[in-house]
Amino acid sequence: MRVVTTAQSLDVQPSPLALLLLGREADPRSERGVECPGDLPSPSDPDLVERARAAKEKLGDKVFVLGHHYQRDEVIQFADVTGDSFKLARDAAARPEAEYIVFCGVHFMAESADILTSDGQKVVLPDLAAGCSMADMATAEQVAECWDVLTEAGVAEQVVPVSYMNSSADIKAFTGRHGGTICTSSNAEKALNWAFEQGEKVLFLPDQHLGRNTAVRDLGLSLDDCVLYNPHKPNGGLTVEQLRDAKMILWRGHCSVHGRFSLDSVNDVRERIPGVRVLVHPECKHEVVTAADEVGSTEYIIKALDAAPAGSKWAIGTELNLVQRVANAHPDKEIVFLDRTVCFCSTMNRIDLPHLVWTLESLAEGKLVNRIEVDPETEKYAKQALEQMLALP
Repeated sequence: MRVVTTAQSLDVQPSPLALLLLGREADPRSERGVECPGDLPSPSDPDLVERARAAKEKLGDKVFVLGHHYQRDEVIQFADVTGDSFKLARDAAARPEAEYIVFCGVHFMAESADILTSDGQKVVLPDLAAGCSMADMATAEQVAECWDVLTEAGVAEQVVPVSYMNSSADIKAFTGRHGGTICTSSNAEKALNWAFEQGEKVLFLPDQHLGRNTAVRDLGLSLDDCVLYNPHKPNGGLTVEQLRDAKMILWRGHCSVHGRFSLDSVNDVRERIPGVRVLVHPECKHEVVTAADEVGSTEYIIKALDAAPAGSKWAIGTELNLVQRVANAHPDKEIVFLDRTVCFCSTMNRIDLPHLVWTLESLAEGKLVNRIEVDPETEKYAKQALEQMLALP
């Protein structure tokens, strides 16, 4: 049995966040960047697909287009490879002959690609306003202040920073400077095990839920071992005793998409679809992860659904573009979005076909646009943290 995965068929109602989908609105609290500086094609132009194809063919091997799993279908069709953020950055580094890396994702992903690619390659983000609200929840100034708080509490020497891939280059550089490592949702357990071999405590940035879920669910720590550092409160809202007793110091950050899923969502879908298996991303809240049948990264979700038997029923707690795509790829299975409310990644969806056409045509004309470039000092330490992740057992 198959459920057609449109917003209407999923029995969902558009949320206020969905109003940002077409990339024509802006949320100054969560997005970074500026409007497209060029003449953006109209989204109603019937020749957009052909224009993108022609510009890409003209560029040939000079361009390599990366498409994140959460991208729109209209954009993903032009991707040379698809994947999660780190896989795509590594794919770009493996194509040194490509002069231009067009990253259809968000800002921190393009930064990582610039760090890992050669100096001769130029990373381009089709819309500079494609940011990440989670990454923006931890600034370099805030994290430096946090380290001062840890120092004053007398625990900084015991702390090893572990930063999620979904963080800015500045945060990755902070992690490298202080002997830490980067992690993905796939290898967070390995990263934390390594960190606890280096020190007694971990400062986990910037997603509290991935840090908490990994520590409690995978490492066997308790919720009492975790404290939440709030950068908007004096001393993070924590006492010296709390910092000294904690094993996991979690940054108060979260994903605006995965944070929407609730225990009510899980209970509701189980009631509506008897026999359904709930599969969620580890960026979801702890109570959602605890109530789910399976938990895993974006790549895990895709592989799990590929391997699932025909006729099985699944409710997926991750970004809706991906859920729709895997559902369409498996018409023999019933795959639904976990929540009744539509919630795309609004900033990811700013990369639309008009922006991609403008980018490819500009590059084909020899005009470099929207380049993402990390300064050498930041790149040096961010690369150290990324290389430490690659060295994890």
